[in-house]
Amino acid sequence: MGERLDAFESFRSEMNERILSEDNLVVRRFFNLDGRAYEEGALGARTKEMLGLVASLVLRCDDCVSYHVIQCVKLGVDRRELFEVFAVALVVGGSITIPHLRRAVALLDEIERDGLPERA
Repeated sequence: MGERLDAFESFRSEMNERILSEDNLVVRRFFNLDGRAYEEGALGARTKEMLGLVASLVLRCDDCVSYHVIQCVKLGVDRRELFEVFAVALVVGGSITIPHLRRAVALLDEIERDGLPERA
């Protein structure tokens, strides 16, 4: 498994566990709401993850971009589809999204080369 992907997954998992162990109802509810927003509904989970990826690229959140790239791959979004998602994000977000697109493609390359970790 790739070093970047492993580090991302380990840190995300550890910190989510620590955050959710605190006695804070608002934080817990927000994490729950975030997870539920991507469940199957009138739009499928696959479509919602692609929407999340566009938003994450436009908002320039590398952690979110990484998360949504991983989820998209898990849900069967292929490289060609991901590049169409990237194109939408570039048109909406402009050239300032290019550094985040680079990191998204590097992660995609790593996933295609090394696979996803079991906990992903």
